[in-house]
Amino acid sequence: MNIYKSHLKKEDKVKILSGKDKGKIGRVLKVDRKKNRVLVEHVNMMKKHTRPSAKNRQGGIVEAEAAVHISNVMLMCSKCMKPVRLKMQELEDGQKKRVCRKCNETIDA
Repeated sequence: MNIYKSHLKKEDKVKILSGKDKGKIGRVLKVDRKKNRVLVEHVNMMKKHTRPSAKNRQGGIVEAEAAVHISNVMLMCSKCMKPVRLKMQELEDGQKKRVCRKCNETIDA
């Protein structure tokens, strides 16, 4: 299995490029670099049937997000509000920042 070099981080805003939720915009909740997957808020919702337990007394059907492949999401720039590719820019002090290729705005806070 190939591990993608991903520049996505938790709390990034991303747009879904393909699949049943194509076009939706959501916030990244979790990034799994080994499986090349991201968990995006309110995207790829799945229903899971659970049995009653100590944690969940009622049981029943629970809706939760399922992971999406990294290649199916693209980072959204907060300035130009478009899905963009990134470039890494090294500052004078040696720190690396993520920069939007369209508007040259720094994406890291």
